[in-house]
Amino acid sequence: MINCAIVGLGRWGRHLAEAARGQAHLKITRAVETDIDNAQAFCAEHQLELTDNLNNVLGDRAIDAVLLATPHSQHLNQVIVSAAAGKQIFCEKPLALRRDHAERMFGACRDAGVVLAVGHNRRFWPSMQALREITASGELGTILHIEGHNSNENSEKITAGWRLSPAESPGGGLTGAGLHVLDAFVSLLGPVRQVYARFNSRDGGPPPRDSSVLALDFVNGVTGTLATVRATPFYWRVHVFATKGSAEVLDEATLVLRKSGCAAKTINYPRIDVLSAELNAFADTVERKLPFPARETEVLATLSAFEAALESMESGHPVVCDGG
Repeated sequence: MINCAIVGLGRWGRHLAEAARGQAHLKITRAVETDIDNAQAFCAEHQLELTDNLNNVLGDRAIDAVLLATPHSQHLNQVIVSAAAGKQIFCEKPLALRRDHAERMFGACRDAGVVLAVGHNRRFWPSMQALREITASGELGTILHIEGHNSNENSEKITAGWRLSPAESPGGGLTGAGLHVLDAFVSLLGPVRQVYARFNSRDGGPPPRDSSVLALDFVNGVTGTLATVRATPFYWRVHVFATKGSAEVLDEATLVLRKSGCAAKTINYPRIDVLSAELNAFADTVERKLPFPARETEVLATLSAFEAALESMESGHPVVCDGG
């Protein structure tokens, strides 16, 4: 059993804590949260020992791993000190806003001999797993283009906090929801060569109401477009276009397959507990040394494209990605 501490008990940290309940190989026993008063009832319900200091957990030999559900600006220091303490690490995305910061984190974990798993949870959607298999199989022919969109209206509930900070969310919705699509693109097609991006804000908020649009050129010659809107109901779309057909994922369980000369076919996959599957994969990486689905090279490639997008939004010109 991997004994874990959850660090950060905001909305997403609580989702992770709930997902860990009933895990066969992973158990959360401690929690780190600076807002002690707000976290006490949750910790009591889930039988978690609560502290407001990460060092108290890192010095606890009974804790094998930490799950970081904190603002990404805190990840660099938290990952490095956790690795130095010999803790296995699961970190929510974005791991960082800069590729070089992510490289330092992976390097620290490699030197310490511990895992660093990044929580790109859309990779565990049954529909996205099927899309990766279809794309890699050659069934669709030569891949030519990809389109993607991820929006949600969580921002309509945000009137305060770190997510409203331009320093924490410099790309607006791209930093949160849109990064899921960018990761999906990289997992399907490999690294991005160049990005031309635009950010538009209708008003300063709160709540934030902005949109981000990216035009992408991949190293393998495929083109792509990505968009995200923070203030609109949930919408997901990743659509691969190729010479013999196309495949489009519309949600966790729905894929639409179109082939030349055939009627469109909608395929529905069984829904799963995605966060539980993600934590189970983390446990497999720690205990069985299986590769975590979001590999280091892919995480770094996604952050390279993200950095280029931010630079392009600022300059108004296409930006070539840093290949490291």
